[in-house]
Amino acid sequence: MSKEMQELQKQWRFMMKSIHSNTNVVAFMNSRIGQYLDDHPFVALSLLVFIAVSAIPVAFFLMFVVTTAVMACIGVIIMEGVVISAGGIALLCVLGGLGLLSLAVSGVMSICYVSLTTLINYWYTPKSQAMEQEANGNGFSLKSSPISDPSVNNKSK
Repeated sequence: MSKEMQELQKQWRFMMKSIHSNTNVVAFMNSRIGQYLDDHPFVALSLLVFIAVSAIPVAFFLMFVVTTAVMACIGVIIMEGVVISAGGIALLCVLGGLGLLSLAVSGVMSICYVSLTTLINYWYTPKSQAMEQEANGNGFSLKSSPISDPSVNNKSK
């Protein structure tokens, strides 16, 4: 493995260790919601993407509510109810679309994560670990395959 990759892994492990040792994170992960999200990573990723994506529309809606409240103080009370209702319906439509978008993005991110980690583990498997697996009979090797080993074919003739 290259030194850059080892350094990156070391930094990643340090960051994850500091996150997992945070008291707020430990308290959350011991709660029922934290345990559920730990058991269902796709739901956790979808929830995280949804929260990140929906922050801007919610902020616009809150600015919209404050603006209409100021207008209501000026004297447009009936208009406030109509406008906030219309804005609320529009916000629900936007958040529904963002929910579907977050599920799609989470699916793509999950597929990419699984694919990339599988490829990285395949490419950067230490040779000592691969030899250890071969010795234990756990690993697949072309050398030990009866199809590609010419000595096995010669003995059977």
